Amino acid sequence: MKKTGIWLDKKEASIITLEGKGHQYKMIASEVVTRERIEGETKKFGKFADQYLDAEKDKESRMKAQISKYLKELIKEIQQVDEVVIFGPAEMKNLLKKQIIGDVSLVSKLKSVKTADSMTENQKVAWVRDFYDN
Repeated sequence: MKKTGIWLDKKEASIITLEGKGHQYKMIASEVVTRERIEGETKKFGKFADQYLDAEKDKESRMKAQISKYLKELIKEIQQVDEVVIFGPAEMKNLLKKQIIGDVSLVSKLKSVKTADSMTENQKVAWVRDFYDN
């Protein structure tokens, strides 16, 4: 039985899969750019006749697309496991939870979503082991 824990934020995800007494640790880096500066950008808006063009909508749209791609990568990792717990410091864990709940084949695999601080690799592995031992 494969039991998995996913620690994630906007920068990266750590996937810890427990199998027997051993574990596998995999990192997935996201391509989400939170602070983007477009080359040559000097103002937050441009003026076109009597309208103002705002670059923020383009940046927000790009970031949403990047987040969606990142979450799809994580969903692929969950397909082959029996149980999954999601934990981390940011709002990303809740976005992943929504994706999982929206997929009928995955919803039964989700055991819990917990808030956790930033951790080292060993702390993440220990956290997942403690979660499944209880």
